[in-house]
Amino acid sequence: MIHNRSIRLATVEDAAELGRLLSPLGYPTTASAIVAVWGAWAAEGNIALVVQGEHSLLGAITLHHMVVLHRPKPVGRITSLVVDPSARGQGLGRALVQAGEAALVQAGCGLLEVTSHARRTDAHDFYRHLAYERTSLRFAKVFT
Repeated sequence: MIHNRSIRLATVEDAAELGRLLSPLGYPTTASAIVAVWGAWAAEGNIALVVQGEHSLLGAITLHHMVVLHRPKPVGRITSLVVDPSARGQGLGRALVQAGEAALVQAGCGLLEVTSHARRTDAHDFYRHLAYERTSLRFAKVFT
């Protein structure tokens, strides 16, 4: 429990709320888009954890783990982390990261990583505060 709020595993029924939380981060999505990929996404072992508020979700973290040839254990990745603006400053982001780390370690991951857009300097400071180190640069190419 975090300030009388619990972290739980997200389900496909949370799609609308996940879309609401993720869209302002620059990941515009809808409930129907989330539902459309949920089965394949979950089948790969991906999970989302959420903080349940009284009437809505207050935060979410999405997690992915993958086996890579050059590491003896799977790599875990935080693919998104968001706390509703009305609930920021209450430790929910930290609690979600800690719960995400625990889930990824339990899944056998030996390395946890997170990517964050270069413009999100507050997020970089947040992750550094949680003992994450900048280790590389990420390059991306979009195919439509």
